[in-house]
Amino acid sequence: MKRLVIAALLVAAPLIAQDTTAGRGGRAGRGGGAGGGGGRGVVITDTARARALFVSKAPADLAGCGANCDNQIRQRIETDSAYEARAKGVLEFRKVTYKSRVDGLEIPAYLFAPLAKKATKHAALVWVHGGVHSNWGLGMWPFVREAVQRGYVVITPNYRGSTGYGNDFHRKIDYGGKEVDDALASVDFLKTLNYVDMDRLGMMGWSHGGFITALNLFREPQPFRAGVAMVPVTNLIFRLSDHGPGYARDYAAEEGIQGLPFENVEEYIKRSPVFHAENLKVPMLVHVATNDCDVFFRENQQFVYTLRALKPELAETKIYVNPPQGGGGCGHTFNRRVNEASTERDDTPEQIDSWDRTWTFFAWNLRPSSEFRKDNQEWKKDPRIASPRVPPPLR
Repeated sequence: MKRLVIAALLVAAPLIAQDTTAGRGGRAGRGGGAGGGGGRGVVITDTARARALFVSKAPADLAGCGANCDNQIRQRIETDSAYEARAKGVLEFRKVTYKSRVDGLEIPAYLFAPLAKKATKHAALVWVHGGVHSNWGLGMWPFVREAVQRGYVVITPNYRGSTGYGNDFHRKIDYGGKEVDDALASVDFLKTLNYVDMDRLGMMGWSHGGFITALNLFREPQPFRAGVAMVPVTNLIFRLSDHGPGYARDYAAEEGIQGLPFENVEEYIKRSPVFHAENLKVPMLVHVATNDCDVFFRENQQFVYTLRALKPELAETKIYVNPPQGGGGCGHTFNRRVNEASTERDDTPEQIDSWDRTWTFFAWNLRPSSEFRKDNQEWKKDPRIASPRVPPPLR
């Protein structure tokens, strides 16, 4: 009712707004007298623009899935069935649930694993979907199948805010907050699997999934040995201003935020990976594209350059210049290209290169501890340790 009254007033008459810039160092003598202080009254005659710019910070105004809820649930059930059918004879597929560490919320997830388990335990990947209000779609089938074929166990959390689980779950969205804990808590489920090596865990995600991955990699304690963040969201202060009020409206009213960046700076910094890069203590791979039309390169270059400056020994980054576009019509999905008819990889040189680097990164960083050198200082004592072809020193 309150919103209807505000809208009616905006339509009926010009709006008198208070400009408070004078009280924060603005020019004295304009409307507020020589001493400033009071600011100046601004008559807003463009009420359509005022309505378009309005962003509520009240949790009651947070949108749900509304009329789309039933359709999203139906689509998710169809995806469940499609994965189950494709997995038969190829890999193990299960729908599982676990409780979030932060508040005990039940989190649904998919579990993928090799049919034949190794005598030695498997490395595992927590793979986080993108899209914020989205879920683990069928378009990820060729990539997750390849991961399992390489011996990885994969769990894909549908964290709070994901689609296909009803309006209440949709409205629990907590951008950069509790959703990060939801994804992390999947580790607790992996602990129940006797074929998973808990010392060889990795995390990965694209876009919003890369954002959640980055925030997890910058936390302590750290259960992951390595992580991959592709085209990740990295700076919410920058992103909300760069995408405008329509985007901000979806998140500013969240219970954990309640405001725009200038109203709650500390919270937005807390939820932005770029401000926490100095906390990275495990290897991280980041790939971005200059023609990304979702997470613009002007946002991602901040993250890439910060990692290169602060963590050159841990961060492996690559900027792909104008790669062929993927689904959605821009470089944001350059390495997730899938042929819609066959649901198979639609490879370009850039996609092949990105995935080759990804699998090499995980193969190296998640290798069994038995393959590590027991004493990496031996070469200092005898050069033949470093290179057996080196002749013994002269006596």
